[in-house]
Amino acid sequence: MARTRHGDPEWYRDAVIYSLDVKTFNDGDGDGWGDFQGLADRLGYLETLGVDCVWLRPFFPSPLQDNGYDVADYYGVDSRVGTLGDFVDFVEAAHDRGIRVLCDMVFNHTSDQHRWFQRAREDPGSKYHDYYLWTNHLDSAHKRGNIFPEYEDGVWSYDERAGKHYFHQFYGFQPDLNVANPRVQQEIRNVLEFWLDLGVDGFRIDAAHPMMMPKGHNATTLDEGIDFFRRMRSWVEEAKSDAILIAEADEEPEHLDRYFADGEGFDLMFNFVLNAHLTYAVGVKDTWPLYRTFEVLPDVSEVGQWANFLRNHDEWNLLKLPWDAFAHAREFFGDDEGDSWIFGRGHRLRLADLYVGDHDRIACAHSLMFALPGTPVVLSGDEIGMGADLDLPERESVRTPMQWSDNENGGFSTASEEDLYHPVIDEGQYSYEEINVADQRTDPDSLLNRISRLIDARTLCTEISTGEFSIVGVDPKEVWVHRIDQGRTVLLTAHNLAAEPRTVTVDFDAPADATTTVVGPGDAEVADGRVTFELDATDYVWLRGDKRGERVPLGSL
Repeated sequence: MARTRHGDPEWYRDAVIYSLDVKTFNDGDGDGWGDFQGLADRLGYLETLGVDCVWLRPFFPSPLQDNGYDVADYYGVDSRVGTLGDFVDFVEAAHDRGIRVLCDMVFNHTSDQHRWFQRAREDPGSKYHDYYLWTNHLDSAHKRGNIFPEYEDGVWSYDERAGKHYFHQFYGFQPDLNVANPRVQQEIRNVLEFWLDLGVDGFRIDAAHPMMMPKGHNATTLDEGIDFFRRMRSWVEEAKSDAILIAEADEEPEHLDRYFADGEGFDLMFNFVLNAHLTYAVGVKDTWPLYRTFEVLPDVSEVGQWANFLRNHDEWNLLKLPWDAFAHAREFFGDDEGDSWIFGRGHRLRLADLYVGDHDRIACAHSLMFALPGTPVVLSGDEIGMGADLDLPERESVRTPMQWSDNENGGFSTASEEDLYHPVIDEGQYSYEEINVADQRTDPDSLLNRISRLIDARTLCTEISTGEFSIVGVDPKEVWVHRIDQGRTVLLTAHNLAAEPRTVTVDFDAPADATTTVVGPGDAEVADGRVTFELDATDYVWLRGDKRGERVPLGSL
């Protein structure tokens, strides 16, 4: 499908996306909740960090039984984080700094407090009743496991007002929408157009895979299958020519490319396969999971692009690992009490917890993610090494307030502790007194500044998203080397996952005087058509060379 955009149709390919929750980022009015006023006040931080796109997790009116993914009104802003006017002001301020804004959209389900569901349960003759899926005959209804098996017994719950059971793949307070209903599809279009009119630059579509799953009594699926996402893309582009869609679809690798719909569906898709394998590989100091990643992932370079990440705001899902690695990761990365394991599939720990607070290893993992083909996504707080609070329930453990300074409440809020949306981490190695933005800003070797340099490197090296990727096999097994070729330019990166120094030598077709070190603490010597990497523990280095022998105009970062 030809894309007739007035803006850059491919801006997302070289974007660096920063994921945050307004509720926990910065409190601008001192009530204990992050808000759009506070977020706008921190735009300078995001600009300095180097990100050029923010993904806002749900900020809509909600009972907050599932961190806002239980939406009660698609057209509003939760009053605790601001108003529609505050949102528009924030978007305009972000755009003034060259930062695009993406919103999370949850169309697989709503809150049971949404007016659509309230109308549906009260009046079986209303159009809203068919916005959801019901059964009067539970014994013969379609059944399967729930996405939250520790907390929900199946996919049907009884509603006393309606006098029948309703279908839900997530929690019982999140009834599934009947996305096969044309009226529901029109509602989805209306919602997308509403927010695009307010200036947003695209959407993360939550639970795209469950939207496609069989639903309801008769296991109904979208008749047109992936065509619905094609239409969603056309609606978005018609409303705003350079807006994009990102899919959250954690499906088996052989089915992932279908969400791109031959270039007519999603622009980006979260790479859960790479997430499980890369984060595991860096933790266990072995590159075999990286090799496996590129054996099982489909090539999507002609139809879209992966959105790569190390951790997200949910559990670290390990299901894409082979069984023996899955079992190993459960024990290797878990906390001593076993409190981190959840849903039978992952750990509710942050990246810093997984790597035992080792900032060198965290930086190495980020360098590897940034250097691989795809659009990098950084979870708020990972750039300074924030940890999890396992005293909070379920996945809330990784959703604590941003730690700005060693002031009260980590500089997040001036409210009293009991009024905070979530408590700040105030003890141990991850407390705000030990881990915060202010301290790391002034240290050139801090994790924050290292990741900022990596963001700059990714922004400069646009060949990562469009060049030809190839793995350079080396020994020992702890070292990973890959290259990306685009025309006369070659980008060669090396990462040592070991806890000890390693030396490797590989062929390199750019002369020394036409090669520049882009980023990284590792040493590299180019001579006689080869490059020798001298890498201390968890060192990394990116080299950029010109195969014609002309010096690449890029300074060291």
